Amino acid sequence: MTTTAILIPLLPFFAGVLISVLGKRFASYVTTVGISATVGAGILSLVTLYSVSVGEPFRVTLWPLQDDGSSFFTFGMLVDRLTAVMMVLITSVSTVIHVFSVRYLRGDSGYARFFALLSFITFVILSVVSSPNLLMLFVFWQLLSWVLYLILAFNFSHVPAYQNAFKTFIVHRVGDVAFLCGLVLTYHYFGTLEFTELFRRASEQSHVISLLPGNLLDVTATSVITLLIFIGAMAKSAQFPLHVWLPDTMDSPTPVSALMHAGIVNAGGFLLNRLAPLYALSPEVLHIVFIVGAATVLLGASMMLVQNDIKKTLGFSTMGQMGYMIMECGLGAFALAIFHLIAHGLFKASLFLSAGTVIHSARHEPKFPSSSTHKPARLPTQASWVTGLVITLIMPLFILMVAHGLLEVPLQDAHGAVIFLFFSWVTASQAIFSLSRLHDVASWKVSGAMIGTLFLIGFTYLWAGEQFTHFLYPEPGAADAFFVAAALNPVVFDTMILLATVFILVGWVYVYTDAKGQTIVNPDWILALQQRLYILLINRLYVDLIYVRWGNKLFQLAQKFGHRY
Repeated sequence: MTTTAILIPLLPFFAGVLISVLGKRFASYVTTVGISATVGAGILSLVTLYSVSVGEPFRVTLWPLQDDGSSFFTFGMLVDRLTAVMMVLITSVSTVIHVFSVRYLRGDSGYARFFALLSFITFVILSVVSSPNLLMLFVFWQLLSWVLYLILAFNFSHVPAYQNAFKTFIVHRVGDVAFLCGLVLTYHYFGTLEFTELFRRASEQSHVISLLPGNLLDVTATSVITLLIFIGAMAKSAQFPLHVWLPDTMDSPTPVSALMHAGIVNAGGFLLNRLAPLYALSPEVLHIVFIVGAATVLLGASMMLVQNDIKKTLGFSTMGQMGYMIMECGLGAFALAIFHLIAHGLFKASLFLSAGTVIHSARHEPKFPSSSTHKPARLPTQASWVTGLVITLIMPLFILMVAHGLLEVPLQDAHGAVIFLFFSWVTASQAIFSLSRLHDVASWKVSGAMIGTLFLIGFTYLWAGEQFTHFLYPEPGAADAFFVAAALNPVVFDTMILLATVFILVGWVYVYTDAKGQTIVNPDWILALQQRLYILLINRLYVDLIYVRWGNKLFQLAQKFGHRY
């Protein structure tokens, strides 16, 4: 299995080298080399996943050759269940994107260069998820930013393409500075960067850092380290307020967008999972992770609603879904975050590739659809409104009770049960609201398909929460310790769930009365608020403008400093 594991990242690497050197001479074999290497890596990933599922995790040390445990930096691979699952996801998505790109980019002057970069970036991501220590992970984390810059600026003749690629590179540097500081502090206080040894020492040793003179503000070293590393994860996974790069990366080819939104942007969720035992020692940081994720969900979903560009809509959708993933980590559901990551990766890759097909077709048929094909929207009846309200609030509770009997999901932990209800209420509300926008809203086929899908999603997530958690973290009590560490104050938690429920109910009342042409309390005030929110969201909360102004002021300050000295 050692040879098999080593070949998984090496196959895309050698394919990238071969295409870079011989791509122009043997242009007809470029796609064959790239696809063959990725498919081969995917097959080996499946073999590796099976091996670690029935056996034990293993480690491969490539350098130094004689590892006595004293080396500061070791180069190799750590292959456990988390690594194997991520390898299967990465190679699967990369294979689909390779195949799609064969025809999509045919005739492009940078055809060979694109497939070389695609193979290189696959190699780098595979190396990130298989790193055995924090330093090697950080090295490939940096390399990922550089390769991402090159592939985002693929259309370098298009000015916005390389400008936005540079913007992405700079934002990632901000997070990477914090990541590097966390890495330095880790070695300073614990004397190792190897994951297994680091987790052991962190659980046994307790170091305190004084942030203010006179010991006025003391925090644990683990909390500072995990917070700094989380900032690095925020930048890679587009968490607010370091999200500004993600919506502006749509000038690259659609396959690049698919790879980025299905694979690269998930790096933050993987990083938190890799360091989950360390984060379990820092409950305060987990609460911060939850707050950042929740803010990203709300803002990403809201800004998505006001977009008029299909790819930017998908981009803000990814931002919101990454917020969900980070939220789950902040609640201690690390394994569920990986399941969310996999489901979102496969789904979003297909959406972006489908969007590319639609855009390509629209270039050949730029006419707008005939207005005669539009059907007037049907107003919701009282029966359909009550049905939607009941399904939204009651169905998740029904699924939870049935799952308790069929899947033997424990409900003694109210924290976990209410988390499921919260996510189900929000998801069901989004689905039903979307259903009400369809012209065929009265169709029982459409309604039945939507309701059936919601049941399937609910049961799947419950199964994932129970089974996938124990698959990734099979050690007795490990998964339970994550939930205990992330548990919120009961008063805060209950208040949050209560407010979410009230907002859902108010939303249903407003949708119904608005569709019926009826008025509610102070409709003029609500209309003015809607307009202000729309302006605020369409301008992305002016965060981009604030960053530009700060950047210009820093640049002017640097110029003055340079002229003076």
